[in-house]
Amino acid sequence: MIGSRFASSIAGRIDALLPQTQCRKCGYQGCRPYAEAVAAGDAGINQCPPGGDALARRLATLLGVPFKPLDPAFGVCQPPAVAVIDEALCIGCTLCIQACPVDAIVGASRFMHTVIAAECTGCELCIPPCPVDCIRMLESGRARDGDDGRTAAERARRRFEARNERLKRDRLARAARLSDSREKAAGEKKRATIEKAIARARQRLQQRRA
Repeated sequence: MIGSRFASSIAGRIDALLPQTQCRKCGYQGCRPYAEAVAAGDAGINQCPPGGDALARRLATLLGVPFKPLDPAFGVCQPPAVAVIDEALCIGCTLCIQACPVDAIVGASRFMHTVIAAECTGCELCIPPCPVDCIRMLESGRARDGDDGRTAAERARRRFEARNERLKRDRLARAARLSDSREKAAGEKKRATIEKAIARARQRLQQRRA
C-alpha cells in the first residue's frame, strides 16, 4: 500500500510538470498515463515531444536520474501551435470534434466547425480523421513555460478530465438504455410466449368440451 501511494504521489508530481497537450505522442493515452508509466519505470523521461529537452531535464531532476535528450522516435519539439479549420472546406462531419481531447472544437453535424483557440492544446489529433484535410496548425505564440504556460496546462488538464467524465456518463447512459431495451424486448417475448401458451390451453379445453 505504501509503495502504491508513493508511486501515485510521484506520478502526480510528474504530471504537474507535463504540458498537458494530451497529444499521445509519448505512446500513452494522455499525460497522466504517461506520468504513471514514468513513475513506475515503464517509460522514459524523454518521450514527450511538446516538452522537449527542457521537460526531460526537469523530470531528471525530480526523479534523480541522468538527463536524456528527447527521443526522436517520439517526434520533435515544436513551438506551441493551435489548430485552424478552413471554414470553406469543412463539411461538418464532426470527426475532429470527436478526436479533440479537450473539447476545443465546436460545431454540429453538417455545419461548419470552429476551434476555440484559447483552449486548443495543439495536439494535432484532429488532423488525421479529417476527410477533407481542412485543418492546419499555426504557431500560437504562447509560452509553454512560466506562469502562463502552467495556467494553460492546468486548464487543459481540467478540460481533459471533464471530457473523460462526460464520455463516461454517456457510455453508462447508452449501456443503461441498451439494457432497458433488452429487458423490454425480453419481457415482451416472455409475455408473447405466455399468451400463446394460454391460447393453446384454452383451445384444448374447448376441444374437450366439444
